[in-house]
Amino acid sequence: MGMGRRSTVNLVPLPYRGVSVQRHDGPMTEAALVAHFLGREAYRRTGFVVLCGPDGGRAVIAIEAAERESLFSPITSIEVLALPDACVFVRDPETDCGNPSALAALAARHGVGADRTLICEGKFDHVNFIHRPDPLTITVIEVAPPEPPKLYELVRHVLSYADLPPILPRLERIELRALASGQRPQAFLVPCRSGGLDDLGAPVHYLDERPPRREAWTLIGCERSLQFHRHYFGDEPPRIEMCPRVIAGHRATPTLLKCCLLEFDIEADGEAVIVPWGADLPMIERALRLLVDKNRMESAA
Repeated sequence: MGMGRRSTVNLVPLPYRGVSVQRHDGPMTEAALVAHFLGREAYRRTGFVVLCGPDGGRAVIAIEAAERESLFSPITSIEVLALPDACVFVRDPETDCGNPSALAALAARHGVGADRTLICEGKFDHVNFIHRPDPLTITVIEVAPPEPPKLYELVRHVLSYADLPPILPRLERIELRALASGQRPQAFLVPCRSGGLDDLGAPVHYLDERPPRREAWTLIGCERSLQFHRHYFGDEPPRIEMCPRVIAGHRATPTLLKCCLLEFDIEADGEAVIVPWGADLPMIERALRLLVDKNRMESAA
């Protein structure tokens, strides 16, 4: 394991079976904890100990043992990661303690930043912690409806199982109804049926159903929708742009969005990564990894 963990950000022990939870009735100062545990025996899989004081205070220590082959071995080195004034304990049965992004999200909800440690008792009554949480925030730009916005929900699903460092997705919604507000055409043409777009103050037609007659409509769509319209009807109608890539413009922070003009692969554009409109979960995981790698390279530069 090695010592020197106190300054490590986003430290999440995995698997969390290496975290022991113990009651501790003595003083929780660095000197007292080192004196108490040094030389005591530890189970061979234990690398961290969460200490629970009688007053509800908690502390976290990292330990090294003489050897890890025997079932128990004397503790040879101790590093105090966080004392009670820097620990926040949260009981949340919905949080997966084996998921760094879930722990980071819980820390953010409770205002635990990179100067403190969140200890969580989560699903199955298991306990783990995230030390100095500083997750990568990724802005996910997506149109709505549908509800919930699809790309954002797919990102959250990927983060529930993928082996990724802590990521905090932030939704930036593009409200299609807001884009159409103030427009008074005879009719609207939208790419497909989606709840929430059937009442725009004028009749609504659906491009994917290839309406049999050209109406005096305004198209809510992107460049690909416009290409379909040219093919179907031979002209270009008035159009309200809905492409996340166009609306987002240049981004200076990690951003994930989608574009219909991509069909088979992801694409990096500065700080943004773009996926096809119909991106699947493996493709979104690759996009998130690319954003993580880009952020690491920039942080190391």
